[in-house]
Order: sequence, then C-alpha cells, then structure tokens
Amino acid sequence: MSSKSVMALLGSAILAFYSSMAFSSKYFHPEPQSVIAQETYDQHITALWICLAIFIVVFGAMFYSILKHRKSVGHKAANFHHSTVVEIIWTAIPLLILIAMAFPATRTVVAMKDTSQPDITIKATGYQWMWGYDYLQGEGEGISFFSKLSTPVAQLEGKETKGENYLLEVDNNVVVPVGKKIRVITTANDVLHAWWVPAFGVKQDAIPGFIRDLWFTANKPGIFRGQCVELCGKDHGYMPIVVEVMEADKYAQWVAEKKKASAAVMNTAAVGN
Repeated sequence: MSSKSVMALLGSAILAFYSSMAFSSKYFHPEPQSVIAQETYDQHITALWICLAIFIVVFGAMFYSILKHRKSVGHKAANFHHSTVVEIIWTAIPLLILIAMAFPATRTVVAMKDTSQPDITIKATGYQWMWGYDYLQGEGEGISFFSKLSTPVAQLEGKETKGENYLLEVDNNVVVPVGKKIRVITTANDVLHAWWVPAFGVKQDAIPGFIRDLWFTANKPGIFRGQCVELCGKDHGYMPIVVEVMEADKYAQWVAEKKKASAAVMNTAAVGN
C-alpha cells in the first residue's frame, strides 16, 4: 500500500470517529434546551472540527514526510536554514484561529452573566443533602419548598432494579414556564454546593454567606435533570435537580395550587396555636 493510501485511510478513520462522536449526547452534551446551551454546544463542536483539521494537516504532513522521504528509498537529510517569513506565518495562523474562536466564545460568556430583567427569580439554597427553593419574583412569588431525592431506598440498597431516572428524581420539581427568562440565585446553608442543569447550559456554585446567580430560558416544555456538582459530603450524589418546564397556562395552574396548599397549611397552623 502506498504512503498516500495509508494517509488517506488514516484520515478517513479519524474523520469517521469524530463524526460519530461529535453529534452524540452519549459522549458530549445532551440536546441543548436554551439559547446559551445551544451556543455552547455549537462552539464546542466547531472547536472539535478545527482541532481535527489541525491534526490532519500537521500529522498528515509529518507522516507523509516520514514515509515519502525515508532513507530506505534513497533520500538524504536536508539542511534547513532560518526563515523569518516562515516563522511569521506559523505564528500568525494560530493567532488568527484563536481570535476567530475567541470572539463568539466571549460573546457567549458575556451573555451568560447577563441576569438583568428576569421574568422570574428563584433562590436555590443547598443543604446537606437537598435543595430549598424560594420564588422571589414573578407569578409564583412567595412559593417555597424543599426538593429531596425520591429514588426508593430499595433501589439504593440493590434490592430492586434501578429505575430509568435512578438518583435523578425528586419529590418536588422546580417548575418554570416555557419561554421566560428565569434567574436562579444560588447560596448554601452549610458547605459548598453547585447547581447544574446541563440541558440549559447553566452551572453555578452555591457558597455559604455569598449570593451567586445564573439564568436560562427554556425552549420547550419537558423535564430536565441535573445534579449538585460540588463535592459536599457523603450524600453528595443524592441531591439531584429536576426542572419541569410548563406551558404558561399550566404553570399558572401550578402556582395557584401551590399557593392554595401553602395557605391551607398556614391556616391549620394558626388554628393549632
């Protein structure tokens, strides 16, 4: 087999490998469900293709030279001399590639930090080992609840078959309307935690005594899952995050039911006192 055939085969194999992996959520991101997540995913894939192109050009030239100009076919070592033009070229090309990648990345990072003018603000407080949610602004203002792991103990102990959403299911979902800008304020009651929902492209540390924030706008209704991603103790793996995105009318109905239930609890407490 000729050197050109070997290089072509190698290039085809690498290209097929990248193509199969680049668009698979098994190896990279889940399907993006927000503008920021989509931009992050697109830039990630673009960077992979750029890296692949650089790999093929650089290593292709190297292996071609090794095979084509080896001593066994009569070639002799060449004597190279300094070339200012060549040095400028191999410095300028990587610089231009980095600049081309930096502009969209910077724009996305700036957009990630713009939590101004949200439609709904929710405070997420990390505890060992659950999340507490308080709706501070918007239609659901005043709603508060805790969200704990709801995976059956029998599954945790291996006595039952693990469910489809093993360790990623809770008793109370965070509920938000589709198409609205949601600001999530993160903090913690004890140790470091982190609020992460990959489908929305958001992750923010929850630090005791500090307030951090993030935002997302869900593209479509559905249930999207995440986890605490800051090691916070022995049950760190048992504090998942579940965000349920609803249409506006269903969200309004959920808010009304939650407020009615809260009012009933308060009335019962008042009567008891």
